Amino acid sequence: MLDINLIRQDPEKIALVLELRQQPEDKAKLERVLELDRERRRLVQETDAQKAIRNRVSKEIAVIKRSGQGSAEELIGEMKDVAENIARMDEELKAAETEMEELLLALPNILHDDVPAGTSAADNVVHKPMAAATESPDFQLKTHLELGRELDILDFERGAKITGAGFPVYKGKGARLERALINFMLDLHTEQHGYTELLPPLFVNQESLRATGQWPKFADQVYHMQEDSLYAIPTAEVPVTNMHRGEMLRGEDLPVAYTAYTPCFRREAGSYGKDTRGFLRVHQFNKVELVRYASPESSYDELEKILNHAESVLEALDIPYRVLLLCSGDISANATKCYDIEVWAPGEQKFLEASSCSNFEDYQARRGNIRFKPEGGGKPLYVHTLNGSGLATSRLMVALLENYQNPDGTIRVPDVLQSYTGFSIID
Repeated sequence: MLDINLIRQDPEKIALVLELRQQPEDKAKLERVLELDRERRRLVQETDAQKAIRNRVSKEIAVIKRSGQGSAEELIGEMKDVAENIARMDEELKAAETEMEELLLALPNILHDDVPAGTSAADNVVHKPMAAATESPDFQLKTHLELGRELDILDFERGAKITGAGFPVYKGKGARLERALINFMLDLHTEQHGYTELLPPLFVNQESLRATGQWPKFADQVYHMQEDSLYAIPTAEVPVTNMHRGEMLRGEDLPVAYTAYTPCFRREAGSYGKDTRGFLRVHQFNKVELVRYASPESSYDELEKILNHAESVLEALDIPYRVLLLCSGDISANATKCYDIEVWAPGEQKFLEASSCSNFEDYQARRGNIRFKPEGGGKPLYVHTLNGSGLATSRLMVALLENYQNPDGTIRVPDVLQSYTGFSIID
């Protein structure tokens, strides 16, 4: 949620953000917010004036009653009118504040100065190119679908039978490899990068979705258990960021760093026509998430740390990748700056997104009321929240299988995973 003071002081800046984000239709919301803000301040001023009158008249009535001289009927009548005015204005104020809050929740975050202007993913900037490619193999590469089927380690057809399209089944050494990836990443982030591991709930309430920005803007993307008013998590970002919702942290404890493995569930509404083969687009996938709470002055340094931590996974696995800086037309509504890490899948002959690393500044913290007391004193401030996938295993699995395939159709297990799998070859 944006700071109303920022909108009030510089509405042109917010209007420019909406244009850069390719959301000019939200300008009407911005204008309505400004209108409601003026109305709210007018009502507060008039209500305070009426309450001052009420306090004055109450004292005058008390004096008359104590003295026993004269009648207070006229003042009591005036008091009734004042009370009715206050009640009416309180209702109008509540209505204005409720509407303004809903509109503020729908407006996107500001953009960092580093974010390049652009209209779509085609305008994203390569921040770190893929290292020089190794020699092309002298055999016909297979896709992860072909490898998974022939080695009997992935079963998308039975997953579709059990649940529906986009719910894969891992089998045998495929299941073991998936578990190895998750354990390796958790160990890397906890032992080498200083994260505290969490195992959070897989269902959250609406307030948790609202705090991280998935609600109401992305309500159509989450699975809903209507009877219990609970939602399957689209990412561990939601429960982990909400760990400190409504809390006051200590400045000396920042940054706070958490990592968590969870399955993730996304309806992917509106994705029709996109490539849906195998792991390229699924409704359930596994992910190791990285979340950091930081002070405002250090949050962009923390963003670079998260990016480096996510990259270290691919460097250890020796999987080719590149890093993109997302443009204004492709960045998520909640983020001020975002890097995407894309792995190279030689069988698919394309880059696949495996991680997004974002700084939200105080956008989520305002929604979730997450603050800290500065170490040197002063008034409490909102923390800056950041997160990144470290990594999502579905696209990572595609890259791993396709980069480590052998001419005979077997797959070599990366060296760093062999102690986790207990085998070096998938055959």
